[in-house]
Amino acid sequence: MAERAHRRRLAAAAVVALCTLVLAVAIWVDVQARTRTRTEVATLAGADSQLITLQRDVIAAAQANGAQTTRRDELTLSMAMTLEQLAGTNAELSTSKQNAYLQGVSISTLQTCFGGIHNALTAIKSGDNTAAARDVDAVSGPCTQLAGGTSTGLVYPFDFPDPDVILSGTTYYAYATNSVAGNIQIIESTDLAHWTALGNALPKLPSWASADFTWAPSVALIGGTYHLYYAVDPTGSTDECISVATAGQPQGPFSDTSSAPLECQNALGGSIDPSVFVAADGTPYLQWKSGGPGSSMIWSQQLAPSGTAFAPASSPTVLLTPDQPWEAGTVEAPDLVEAGGHYDLFFSGNDWNSADYAVGVATCSGPLGPCADASPTPILAAGNGVSGPGGESVFADTSGSFWIAFDAWVPGAVGSPNSRGLYLRRIDLSRSVPAVGGPVASSGTAAG
Repeated sequence: MAERAHRRRLAAAAVVALCTLVLAVAIWVDVQARTRTRTEVATLAGADSQLITLQRDVIAAAQANGAQTTRRDELTLSMAMTLEQLAGTNAELSTSKQNAYLQGVSISTLQTCFGGIHNALTAIKSGDNTAAARDVDAVSGPCTQLAGGTSTGLVYPFDFPDPDVILSGTTYYAYATNSVAGNIQIIESTDLAHWTALGNALPKLPSWASADFTWAPSVALIGGTYHLYYAVDPTGSTDECISVATAGQPQGPFSDTSSAPLECQNALGGSIDPSVFVAADGTPYLQWKSGGPGSSMIWSQQLAPSGTAFAPASSPTVLLTPDQPWEAGTVEAPDLVEAGGHYDLFFSGNDWNSADYAVGVATCSGPLGPCADASPTPILAAGNGVSGPGGESVFADTSGSFWIAFDAWVPGAVGSPNSRGLYLRRIDLSRSVPAVGGPVASSGTAAG
C-alpha cells in the first residue's frame, strides 16, 4: 500500500510537472530567445536533450505490446524525475483526482504533445521562430488534454498572458502579452473552443520603444480602423508607458509610427494595462493603471475621434483605488463593459505572481466614473482547476451572450517562470454583481 501511494504521488507530480512544461514552452518560444543569457541557453539545450530522450521513451512505450499500462506507469515515473529538473516544481495535487485523470491519458497523446514541443525547441535553436510557433500551435489540442482538458475553461494551453478578445464578423481574435509569437501574440477562432496562432500582431516597435517589454494589449474598431493599445518601456527607462498602433484588419499587422508614448505618468510610477472602451455613440475612452502595490489607481480619459490621441481639453479621471482586503493594495487590468444600461468595470487585484490574484468588479455611472466596488469579494478567484486568474477581458459572442477571457496558473505551478494559458467562461451581466459561469465546451457552448 505504501509503495502504491508513493507511485500515485509521483504520478500526480508528473502530471503537474508536465503541465508546467507545456505552459512554460511559450517562454522558450520567444522571438528574442537568442539574446538570453548563457545560463538560459544552457538550460534550453539541456531541456532539448532530455525531451529527445523522453520522446524516445514515449515511442518505445507506444510500440510495446501487451504491457502498455505497465509501461505507461514506468514512463510516468521517468517523467516525474525528468520534468522536475526542467520545471523545478514539486507541487502536491489531489492524488485521487490526478490518478483518475492520468488513466485517461493515452501514449499517443503524450507522444504528440512532446513531439511538437521538441520540434518547437529545435526550431528556436535554428532561429526559425515562425516554425516554432507553428509547431506549438499544431499540438495545442493534445497539450490542452494533458493540461487538464477544457473542464477548467482552458482553450489555449500555451503562455498567453493578459488576453483581450474581440469579435469581428464571425471570427474571434485574441491578443496577448509578448511571448510565443513576438511583441503581441494573436490567435483566432470561429467557435471559441479551437484556436489557431496567427503570429505577431505588432511585428515592429516604434524607434523609442524597448524590445521584449510589450504587455497587455487592447484592440477596438474606431472610425473604421483597428486600434491596438499596449504597454511598453521606452528605451533607457523602466517606467511602463502606453502606446497605440493601427491596422486595417483585426489580424494586423499593426503599425505604430508614434514619436513618443501616448501616456506615461512617470511621477506615479508609470502607466500600464491599457483598455479601450467605445461608447454606444461611438466616443472612445481609454482606461489604464498607474502605480504599484499600495499606490495603484485605475484611470479613464476620453480619446480623440482618431483614437491615436486624447481628446482636446480632456484630462484623466481616477475610476478606482484599492479599498478591499482581497485586493492587497493593487487594482489593475481594467476592462469597462456597458450592458443593460449600466457600466461594469472589471479589474484584477492582489499580486499577479501568486495564487491570490483574482478578478473583481466595480459599478460606474459612466465611462469617466465615478465607480465603486460592487462586491467585497472577487467574482473569479482560485478554484475549479485554476490559480491566480486575472488579466480579464469581457466580450459578447455572435448570439449576444457574454464571456470572460482570462489567464491563470495551473495549480501547483504558480508564479514566474511558469506560464499562463487562455481560459474562457460564461458571465452573466444581468445581475447587480456579475456572476461567472461554466467554461466553453468543445462545441463552443457552455459546459456543464
